[in-house]
This record gives sequence, C-alpha cells and structure tokens, in this order.
Amino acid sequence: MKQQHIERLGKEPIPKVLTKLATPAAFGLLVMASYNIVNAIFVERAVGMVGVSAVSIAFPVQLIIMAVAGAIGIGGASLISRLLGANKIEEANKVFGNIITLLLIVSVLGVVLGLKYLTPILYLFGSSESILPYAQEYLGIILYGTFFFAVGFCMNNIVRSEGNARIAMYTMLISAILNIIFTPLFIFGFDMGIKGSALSAVVAQGITTVYLIHYYAAGKSSLSFYAPYLRPKLAIIKQILAIGSSAFVQQAAGSIMFVFANHMLIIYGGDIAVGVFGIIHRIIMLSFMPVIGIVQGLLPIVGYNYGAKQHHRVSESISLAIKASTVIVAVCFVIIMAFPKPILLVFTSDSTAIKIGQTALRIMFALSLTVGIQSVTGAVFQALGMAKAAFILSTSRQILFLIPLILILPLKFKLEGIWLAFPVADLLSFLLALVFIYSYKSIFFPVKKTATMAQSTSE
Repeated sequence: MKQQHIERLGKEPIPKVLTKLATPAAFGLLVMASYNIVNAIFVERAVGMVGVSAVSIAFPVQLIIMAVAGAIGIGGASLISRLLGANKIEEANKVFGNIITLLLIVSVLGVVLGLKYLTPILYLFGSSESILPYAQEYLGIILYGTFFFAVGFCMNNIVRSEGNARIAMYTMLISAILNIIFTPLFIFGFDMGIKGSALSAVVAQGITTVYLIHYYAAGKSSLSFYAPYLRPKLAIIKQILAIGSSAFVQQAAGSIMFVFANHMLIIYGGDIAVGVFGIIHRIIMLSFMPVIGIVQGLLPIVGYNYGAKQHHRVSESISLAIKASTVIVAVCFVIIMAFPKPILLVFTSDSTAIKIGQTALRIMFALSLTVGIQSVTGAVFQALGMAKAAFILSTSRQILFLIPLILILPLKFKLEGIWLAFPVADLLSFLLALVFIYSYKSIFFPVKKTATMAQSTSE
C-alpha cells in the first residue's frame, strides 16, 4: 500500500491523481479556514471588534512560525518527492530525520524568544494601547504551542510528498474540528474569553501532533524514522532551506505585510479598521483554500515525475492545475462582488465595520482572478527545486509590490489606498508570472518532445 501511494504519482492519469491529491487537501484546508471564521465569530461575540483586532495584531507572529515550518516542510517535501521518484529511499529517510531535528531547534527558539519579547513584538506589529492586553493574553498562550503548530504545518507537506493525501487531510480535519468544538467551550463554557480561543488552538494542534507521531511510528508511511538520521547534515539542511527559502520569504513577507498594514490601518482607520482587515483576511483564506489545495496536490506530482524524467506528465499536470484554479477564483470573485454585506454580517453587526468592510472587500478582490495562475506558477518552481525562480515569484507580490503600495497609496487615497494596494499588487505579480511562464514555456505547456523540457529546466 505504501508503495502504491508513491507509484500512482507516475502512473495514474493526471486528472485522476491530481483530483485524488488536491481534493483531500482542499477539503482539509476549507475546514481549517472555516475554523478561523468560527473563531473570529466567537471572539467578536465574547470580546467585540477589539478582540478580532487583537488576534489580527498577533497573527504575524503565527505567520512567522508557519513561515519557518513551511520552509522546512516544503523544502523537505520537494527533496523527498524527487528522491522517492528516483527510488532513493535511504536518502529520503535521511532528509526526513534532518527535518525533525530542524523542527525541534526552531520550536525551542520560537518559544524562548517570543515570550521574552512579547510586548515589544506586539507594539512593533502595530498594537495600540487598547488592543495590547487582549493581544498579550492571546499570543502568550499561542507561543507555548509553537512545536505543535510547526510539526502540523511541516509534516502535512511531508506526508503529501509521498502521495498520501488522505492522511494529510486527516491532520487538518482533526485540528480544525477539535478547534471548532473547543473554541466555544473554552471561551464561553470555561469563561476564558480570548485566552480560550488561543488555548483551544494549542490543545487541538497538540492532539494532531500525537496523531502524526503515531502515523510514522506505526510504519504506515513510506518514510522511516531512524535515530542516527537526526544528526544534522549540513549538505541536506542547505538543500532543504535553499528550496524552502521561497516559501519562508513568502510567509514571512506576509507577516511583514501585516505589520505595515496594521500600522497604516491604525493611522487611517483606527482599531476597527484593523479588525475589519482581520475579518477580510479570513474571507480571503476561505476563498483561496481550494486553490492552495490544488497547488498542494500538484507539488508531489511535478516533483515525482520530474525525478522520474516523465516530463510530459509534468506539463500536463501544470496545465490542468492552472485551468482548475482559475475557475475556482472566478466563482469566488462573483460571489464576493455580489454579496459583500451578507458575508460581513456573518462576522459582526457593527455598522461601522460593515460600511468599511463592503468597500474593502470589493476593492481587495478586484483582480483576484489572477491568483490561480500566480499560485501555480510559483509552486511549479518549488517542486522542481528551481530555488531562484521560486524565490523571485514568492517574494515579488508581498515585498516588491504590496508593502511599498501599502505605504504609498494611503498618502493619496487614505484608508481606501490600503485596500487598493492589493489589486495593484495582484496585477503586477500576474504580469511577472506571465514572464516566467513565457521564459519556461516548455514546462508549462504540453510538449511532444521531452528533450526540449530537459534543456529548459537545466538552465
């Protein structure tokens, strides 16, 4: 059974294997996004918009945790999938051992440094005096679960790299469903307020980590744990981080973007604008999770078949992923443009938040139709281990385009300028993605001769 999970990446028809891998990933991600929505609703009911703002202020720290874990997980997964495709099982297990070691190191550092500099970090990330107490309560608990969050985020990519999307989906479902159950219990049942929201997340992710440990310990994975492989190997770590650096910068850039956005929102819209941005971010997550699911399903297919030198399957899977993701974002675009107020009313009844949010939603989603192509393009270069191209694509939207626009456009357009920065960044990122697609067109479009692709990817 374990070998079947691997072999189907190179044998089953592309539509079938992409559906098998992407559907569980998308479903699991949608459930996780639903938890974030439920969490925001309960926090708003218990504390008010100031509570939602506090979670939004603390979110960049969580993004940093996910950025480090993502760099390790995506970099390791890309390497593992190509090694499995080349039937190098022992080398794949060595990579797996080094991944575990890296997770332990960064988790300890995250807890120690985060708790030591908690208040300065929150001020740096844009907290006002009224938001600070709530943000301290929330983030102070979240940091204790750093190892659990890092393991869950990283290992989900590793499990998927061997073609076992079902287990990857279970890890997301366990965490999200437990969160949905625990959040109202801890917030209202135990009268913990915003602390209950954080504690429910830590407990749920801790249980998910136990599940992942059992999965590997029971021998259900194609990978095996060997204690000697925990010893850090510089050559392996450099490969993991080189490939994963683009994912790290992308996530870290998201954290930096939140910092600048929160600061500008405080200036031009006040605490309530920060809360509105937090709500819209959850709507964005829910809307684009199916696209991320497609991307996660695509990664092992591209990596495995590239390692197995089946280049026609690589280009076919990319083409299908672009088409499917574009259809999904088009549907989300229509729904959000047509029904912004009903969507916002799910989160809050605050009239000011509703008024600000309707304008923000429509502006921020104006060019969301380009997101599918952007996401697939960056993922392809990650899967192929083309670190430089992946790095450029993953950093361009947040660092090169979005952050400067967030700082510049409000000078002319005030609060609306912050919202306008997002579609402008989408347009510029889309144009950059088209440049890379054209430059490596033999990868992105089906070709009859694999020699052309081999030459292109060796550049």
